[in-house]
Amino acid sequence: MGERGLRKVRRPQGGLFLQLLVLTCLILLVVSFVLWYIPYLGLSNIHPKLPLLLAIMLGIAMLLIFIGAGSLIITTYRGRDFFLSRKLRGIVIEVLFPLMVFWGRVMGISKEKIQRSFIEINNQLVLSNTHKTKPTSLLLLLPQCIQDFDCDIKITGDIQNCRRCGNCEIKDLVEISDTYNVKIAVATGGTLARRIIVKIRPEAIVAVACELDLTSGIQDTYPIPVIGVLNQRPNGPCYNTMVDIAEVKEALLSFMER
Repeated sequence: MGERGLRKVRRPQGGLFLQLLVLTCLILLVVSFVLWYIPYLGLSNIHPKLPLLLAIMLGIAMLLIFIGAGSLIITTYRGRDFFLSRKLRGIVIEVLFPLMVFWGRVMGISKEKIQRSFIEINNQLVLSNTHKTKPTSLLLLLPQCIQDFDCDIKITGDIQNCRRCGNCEIKDLVEISDTYNVKIAVATGGTLARRIIVKIRPEAIVAVACELDLTSGIQDTYPIPVIGVLNQRPNGPCYNTMVDIAEVKEALLSFMER
C-alpha cells in the first residue's frame, strides 16, 4: 500500500439532502399555515388581534427556518463559511436530519442514501469553517473491521500493538498517526467510541466507518467537528473493510495548523 499523492478533499454536493431540505421547508410552511388557519376562527372570538399575533409568530419561525436553509445551501455551494456554519451544522444534526429521514422514507428513499448525503453535507460544513487545530488535538477514529479478520493481535486497547505486517490498512493508518503526531484509536462500536472521545477530548475528529456509524457518531459528538470518511466494503459489511488512505490523510490535513 504505497504512498498515494495528496489531492484536494472531495466535496460532493449532497444533492439528495438539499432536495429533502427544501421539501421539508415547504412542508413546514404548509403546516404553519394550517396551525394558523385552524385556530383562526376560534381565536378571533377570544380577541380580534390573536390571529394576527399567531400569524406573526409563525411567520418569524418560518423566516428563520428559510434563512437557515438558504445559508446552508449557500455555504454548501460556496465551499467556505457563509453564515454561522457551526450553528447551521447543529441545526442540520439535531433538527433537520431526523425530518429528512422521515420524509425520505415516505418517498421511498433508503435511509442509507440519506445518511450518505448527510455525511457529505456535514463534511462540507466542517470544511467551510477556517478553524485549525494542533495535530496533537486531533483524533483519527477507526472501526475494528478494518483490521484483518484473521489477525490474532488485539488493537482495540492499543493500536500500537499492530505488527505492521501490511495485511490490512491499519499499518498505513498508524504510520500516518506517527508522521503527523495525531492520536489514533480503534473502536468496536458506538459505546467504546464515546468513551475514547471522552478520555482523549479531541478538538476535532476524522472518523472512518459505515453510513450508520458515521451518522450516529456525528450526532453524538456534536459540537466537536467531525469529518466522516466512508469505509469500503468489498467483502460485505463489518468484514475486512478498507478505506482510501489518501482521503484520510487529506481530511486530517484540512484540520491542521499549517
